[in-house]
Amino acid sequence: MHSDVTHATDSASPALATLGWSPFFADQLAPEEAELTPMRIATVHRSRLTAQCETGPVRLNLPAQAKTTDFAVGDWVLVDAGTRMLVRRLARQTLLQRQTEGGRPRQLIAANVDTLFIVTSCNDDFNPARLERYLTLANEADTRPVIVLTKIDQTADTAPYAAQAAALQRGLEVVLVNAKSPTAAQGLAPWCGPGQTVALVGSSGVGKSTLLNTLACKEPEEAQPTGRIREDDAKGRHTTTSRSLHPIKGGGWVIDTPGMRTLHVSNISDGLDMVFAEITELAPQCRFSDCTHDHEPGCAVQAAIAAGTLDPARLDRWRKLLDENRTNTPIQTGPRGNKILKTPGKRR
Repeated sequence: MHSDVTHATDSASPALATLGWSPFFADQLAPEEAELTPMRIATVHRSRLTAQCETGPVRLNLPAQAKTTDFAVGDWVLVDAGTRMLVRRLARQTLLQRQTEGGRPRQLIAANVDTLFIVTSCNDDFNPARLERYLTLANEADTRPVIVLTKIDQTADTAPYAAQAAALQRGLEVVLVNAKSPTAAQGLAPWCGPGQTVALVGSSGVGKSTLLNTLACKEPEEAQPTGRIREDDAKGRHTTTSRSLHPIKGGGWVIDTPGMRTLHVSNISDGLDMVFAEITELAPQCRFSDCTHDHEPGCAVQAAIAAGTLDPARLDRWRKLLDENRTNTPIQTGPRGNKILKTPGKRR
C-alpha cells in the first residue's frame, strides 16, 4: 500500500470525488474513523474482494465473520491502510439486486450506480417484456435507466426498435450505438462524466463487453472477451462471468455484469408503477376499487384499450409482473409480537 493514500479526514479530495465519493458517504463517517481509508469495491469473488483507491487496485483482507456475498461491486468501504483489513461498509445510495429462485438470498448486482444502461440489440434479442423487468429493477433502486440499442450497423431499419423501446416508460431515454465504434462513447458521454457510475445489464451477446471495451478505451490485451450471437436463435453466449468496476476515459466508472436472460421480481411495486404509469393512473377511475381490469363494467383500463389508447399487450405483461411480484414478495404473518416473513407462493 502506498503511503499517500487518502484517509477519511481528507474525504473531500478531488481524487476520491472522481471515484464517486460524495457528501452522502462522507456524512456517515464517525470521528474515530478518521485514520481509515475510503475505498470502492472493484471485484467480488467467492473468496476475495479487491477495491479501488486513489493509488490503484488493492486486495482486501476480510474480518473472520465477513462474507464476500455481503458486498457488491461499487460499494464504499473503510479500510485499515496498514493491514488492508476491511473495517466496515458504508450505507449504499442505490443498490441493484435481483430475486433468485428457490427462496435463496437476493443476488447483489451493483451498488451506488447513477445510471443503468439496459443494453439490447436490434435483432431477435429485443424483448419488451424483459426490458420492462430491467426498467422496474432500475426504478425500484432509484437508478436512472437508459435503453442502449446495439447492432445498429447490422440492421436496415432501427426506427421500429427505438420507438418500441421509448414506449416502455414515460420520459425514457433511448440511445442507438454501434458498440464497436468510438462514437458510442460520445453518445453515452452525458452519463459517464467524472465521478459518475454506470452499470451495464442485458442478455448475453448483445454487445455489453464490446461496449465496455469502447467506453473504457481498453487496449486489445486488456479488453473483455466478446462473443457472437448464435445465428440459429439470435441468442448469445456468456463472455462476462463476474462483476467488475472499470474506469471510463471521460472520468466516470462502468460496472460490467454477466448476461441475465432470467430476471425474477419481488418487492418492486413502486418500480412497476413507474413502468406502467398509463395503467396505474387509469385504475382509480374504474367503477370498482378492486377492479381486475378484465371483465368488470365501468373499467377505465378496458375503456382505454377499446379506444386504442392503451396497448392490450402492455396490460397482459403488467398483470404477469404484478402476479409474480405478489407471489415472490414476503409478507408479515402470525400473532402480534411474533410475526414472521412468509412468501405467499403461487396461488392455486
